[in-house]
Amino acid sequence: MRYFETIRCHDYDIYHLNYHKYRVARTIGLNIDLNEYINPPSEKNLKIKLIYDGTGVLSVSYETYIQKEICSFVLVYDDDISYDKKFLDRSSIDILSQKKGKYDEIIIVKNGNITDTAIANIAIKYDGVWLTPKKPLLHGTTRHRLLDSKQIVEENITTDMLLKSDKIALLNSMIGFDCRYNKEMII
Repeated sequence: MRYFETIRCHDYDIYHLNYHKYRVARTIGLNIDLNEYINPPSEKNLKIKLIYDGTGVLSVSYETYIQKEICSFVLVYDDDISYDKKFLDRSSIDILSQKKGKYDEIIIVKNGNITDTAIANIAIKYDGVWLTPKKPLLHGTTRHRLLDSKQIVEENITTDMLLKSDKIALLNSMIGFDCRYNKEMII
């Protein structure tokens, strides 16, 4: 089985590498010094893609990162989807993403609860508190970091809660905590 990490690097600074190292160790049971494999080629905002398996790091690539513009979301329902590790094979997510039609991004609903989008974990501001799904598809590194710092709280989030939320945030290693979205963007 192959897995990957997406790691942000800007101006040669590698962001939150300890959280990525922790996830790699949890995924394959090996403690790998990821610093040994990362050598950013420029000061640009880079997306580092580190591919690994149970034996260690297989490859590292770098690309300039430009954030995807999202203006609309559509709810996609799938009670059977599973993506509990950051598998290189994302076909189950890709199949759901094909259902977005003319909209920019999907919000995946499993067993009546919000889980994630195709590209990020999600949080909602509900009754003045930032909530993130108790059962996301993937336990992302940014989500983990924000839970550790108590900026977000785990909760089962229903579609009704989502549609009554004050704000929506996307969380991933490249965008951090991006809270510029709202329920009016959900189609």
